Amino acid sequence: MTAIEPLRVRPSSRKPSAPAPTLRYVRQLAAEHGPLVAGCDEVGRGALAGPVSVGVVVVDVRSVRTRTVLRDSKLLSPEKRVELVPLVRSWGVASAVGHASADEIDAFGLMEALRLAGTRALAEIALDGVVPDVVHLDGNYDWLGRGGQNALFGDAVAVPGTPVRTMIKADLKCQAVAAASILAKVERDALMMQLGAEDPRYGWAVNKGYATPEHRAALLEFGPTAWHRRSWNLEGGAVLLDDDGKMGL
Repeated sequence: MTAIEPLRVRPSSRKPSAPAPTLRYVRQLAAEHGPLVAGCDEVGRGALAGPVSVGVVVVDVRSVRTRTVLRDSKLLSPEKRVELVPLVRSWGVASAVGHASADEIDAFGLMEALRLAGTRALAEIALDGVVPDVVHLDGNYDWLGRGGQNALFGDAVAVPGTPVRTMIKADLKCQAVAAASILAKVERDALMMQLGAEDPRYGWAVNKGYATPEHRAALLEFGPTAWHRRSWNLEGGAVLLDDDGKMGL
């Protein structure tokens, strides 16, 4: 009798998808600080042109409902991000996106520009009468309150009276932070696409100001514009990537 060879299953090349963000950390922070929790995230940190933009979405733990469709903006298609904006706006009790310009990045440095953009978003929310009890910030450094710690939740630091807690990969873990990342990404992308339509030489409608080879080549040919971060190494050096090692398109 001929021996039957065992079936060999080739391992899948697909990476397991990340678990969906939840409201777990929102509820933890609310228990410690109060019911209004603001998720906060930034986009545009690694770009050569355009602003840095910071999204803030405030949820009320007493009434918020989980939204499993929310994901970190980098995991969603551009079309899906735009589709989710009305849901995000209606889900939170307040939301805003703040920006800091290329000129401000050159004048004050990137961390201070991020703080300016974030406080502008919080100020816009305050005009609607909403002041969060705590801000949940993506990352391990508190650029918003300037003093966060590398921990699960960093030390609370006041941003005019509001404590800030940092968390690495909060945009993957917390629905409020994921929602903030969507708003910031959609608004900044729309701005860069508008600028790209007005001046198509640098391909901003596609690269959103990040350092693609085509963007680098255009800088060598045409030089920088008023929208470029002139204090950066614009015309040489390695391609700048975002915090996740991608070009951030």
